[in-house]
Amino acid sequence: MRLTDVRPQKGSKKRARRLGRGVSAGQGASAGKGMRGQKARSGGGTRPGFEGGQQPLYRRLPKLKGFPIINRKEYITINVSKLSSLPADTEVNLSSLKEAGIIKAAKGSLKILGDGELNVALKVQAAAFTASAKSKIEAAGGSCEVVK
Repeated sequence: MRLTDVRPQKGSKKRARRLGRGVSAGQGASAGKGMRGQKARSGGGTRPGFEGGQQPLYRRLPKLKGFPIINRKEYITINVSKLSSLPADTEVNLSSLKEAGIIKAAKGSLKILGDGELNVALKVQAAAFTASAKSKIEAAGGSCEVVK
């Protein structure tokens, strides 16, 4: 057996319909595309999602109010000024802040912001620090540790 001997099974291949080759050919004149219009032209039609110049749905949806941001990180934010009420050399993390009554809910990750002054040396463990918060904690003699 050779490659030239390989043929499709009898009856599996059907001849393509010849469009627009005269009225008596069955699909003559408009070739089954109707009268005029964008879809009747050669290369006619639009891309998927096109709505005739109106802003398409896939571009309108993200602008709707309350559309969820995928993989959004939720942070509980605390300013450096709130930490100044804690005693020196304490270990500050999400659970210790809840016990101290500085924060109410312990859902999410802790982020330290740099508003205010800090005069106490603290060992701060948080998921994120702003540059100003990190510099203020270290200037007071404390340490910053990034925890996931």
